Amino acid sequence: MSTEQIIKIPDLGDVDTVDVVEILVAPDQSVEEGAPLLTIENQKTAMELPAPAAGIIKRILVSLGDKVSAGTEVVVMEADTAAQPQSAETSEPPKPAPEQQQSEKTSASEKPAASTATTKPAATTANVKPAPVPAHTGQKPVSAFASPSVRRFARELGADITAISGTGNKGRILKSDVQEWIKSRLNSGGSGSAFAISTMPDIDFSKFGEIEHQDLSRIQKLSGKHLHRCWVTIPHVTQQDLTDITELEAFRKSLNAEQRDAGAKVTLLPLVMKAVAATLQAYPAFNASLTQNGEQLILKHYINIGVAVDTPEGLVVPVVRDVDKKGIRQLAQELAEVSQRARDRKLTPNDMEGGSFTISSLGGIGGTAFTPIVNAPEVAILGVSRSSMQPVYFNGEFVPRLMLPLSLSYDHRVIDGANGARFIVHLSRALSDLRRVLL
Repeated sequence: MSTEQIIKIPDLGDVDTVDVVEILVAPDQSVEEGAPLLTIENQKTAMELPAPAAGIIKRILVSLGDKVSAGTEVVVMEADTAAQPQSAETSEPPKPAPEQQQSEKTSASEKPAASTATTKPAATTANVKPAPVPAHTGQKPVSAFASPSVRRFARELGADITAISGTGNKGRILKSDVQEWIKSRLNSGGSGSAFAISTMPDIDFSKFGEIEHQDLSRIQKLSGKHLHRCWVTIPHVTQQDLTDITELEAFRKSLNAEQRDAGAKVTLLPLVMKAVAATLQAYPAFNASLTQNGEQLILKHYINIGVAVDTPEGLVVPVVRDVDKKGIRQLAQELAEVSQRARDRKLTPNDMEGGSFTISSLGGIGGTAFTPIVNAPEVAILGVSRSSMQPVYFNGEFVPRLMLPLSLSYDHRVIDGANGARFIVHLSRALSDLRRVLL
């Protein structure tokens, strides 16, 4: 016997509304009594709404992100009343007819084991996995054996709780299980696709005003996926500093004044590249990559620096090779040529491969600092912002000095904060006095 039942949000005490943060079932899914149907959450806590009886889910009346309150109808299920255990206080079930009683006695005496099996109550939820969800629902089966706080912890870290094995009582997923799963994904070099990060809801913005759809460029589509993967899988730290480049700028201007017809104009970037190359030689861990299993560091005995170039289609990162072996003018010439090929969309695959470190310079646009995203499989990237004249206290008085903001992002699995600070201090000194590069 079955009956349709509407499940509502229970009394929430002094809480007015809560958010629906997880829907753990789908239409046509069978559930046991007590199995969680959905998770609701406010700023202070989260809780699961259990099934009051075993049965089949017929309809789900809410969506992810909905705000609900006490009495809100959320799920319609067809409860199997026959499967519900009766308490001692309930009335006895109707007795079968005499012929049926005799038949049952005979069957029980002939096959006691079979009789026991057929009358045994359904397995508890601790031993039953949720039924597979139909493909058309878009939902994934979620293990019922994790507390709301553990599910919330997994969501915050972007962990797919359906892929985690529980070590608690009866397979319950613990907070430590989530932490170990995250650690194993990072150590194995897992991609961002392994993390169950929910997508943003599809919003009809046209109801707020006039809109227009514009396709992303091919470069934006490709780089967007790569940057997302880098951001999710690499624990970023950004170290920032201000570097005095007053003398360096005077040197750069003198180079251009001396040889006006010597080819490409020397900008600040080739000088920064040269200083970075010298710093990478002093700190080789920044010129490296992690192995796939995350247990070894591949140190590179070449210095190929990728340079982010702004094009009408988006940012691209062509590579200038053997920066440590080339002079300032040669670097300026190669940088000008590869940047022009990028803007003309004539870069070859060879132009984009083999980088060991990246520089992203926004000095020509503006800004004081930013957080560049590490360009995996590299482990560090340098951001350069616009220089500005600032008062600096020197020898008992304030003097005007040209200061350059630097932002160094690095992979914290490979580089700790102390070495990150040492790298940027070494680089700052090299830029303040380029003669240090010769040491």
